[in-house]
Amino acid sequence: MDSDATSEMTTKTSKSAPVTVKPVVNAIRILRFLSESAAPERAVDIARKLEINPSTCFNILRTLVNEDMVDFSPMSKRYSAGLGLARLVEQFVTQGQKVQMAKPLLENFAARSKVTVTLWRRMGNDRIVIVSSAACPTDVRIDMTEGQRLPILMGASGRLFASQLELQSDSIKSMFENIRWGTALSFDEYRAQVAQASNKGWAIDDGYFSIGILAVAAPVYSSSGNIDFTVSAVMFRGQKNDAEIAELGESLCTLGRDLEKVLF
Repeated sequence: MDSDATSEMTTKTSKSAPVTVKPVVNAIRILRFLSESAAPERAVDIARKLEINPSTCFNILRTLVNEDMVDFSPMSKRYSAGLGLARLVEQFVTQGQKVQMAKPLLENFAARSKVTVTLWRRMGNDRIVIVSSAACPTDVRIDMTEGQRLPILMGASGRLFASQLELQSDSIKSMFENIRWGTALSFDEYRAQVAQASNKGWAIDDGYFSIGILAVAAPVYSSSGNIDFTVSAVMFRGQKNDAEIAELGESLCTLGRDLEKVLF
């Protein structure tokens, strides 16, 4: 099954004007400028080259120094990219490497369970993305493309991420109502399924994401106890009976705990 075709039927497009916060934009421009600069720079020169109000530029620089993103030399009165920025970049690179290290675990599980396995990561407050996937090495299989994004409430993984959201809020209900489900369900039914997933420790989506497709997902907890990732098994409906699905859910929970050791 082509995941691109599936994703086209899952969401309604909504057009909204992008929000731009100028101080944030200027801070990013300053960080980029200092990262590319061959030598430390004075505040007045940074303001002039980036066409930022000098007072504003100085206040942003002072804030970035306090946050360890920029270094300041009292002797030369010049600024340069700080160690904190380097550490931040290193963390992103390390996370990508950890995801690659998790790949063999997904591949072994997919081959053993005869399902497609996906690793989902939460992206902000409204989206989740596939960061890794492994398909069962058989003739008939479901392909899920790495990089595919979905609304945070969608699928079996969405029901796990939803357990960390305020489902009573109008914004979450509005988000739910803007999703085009493969099989219709009410918001009350969805909330009941989220509660059921919380009680069992794993979630199921039986044809709601896409007709004919069943997905089971388990959480991958961060060191702080948040669900930052989920691991999901995707298969055709009818491929496994209820007992086998329950066994798969428990096996995914074990896989989730193994992934925690790699990802965190």
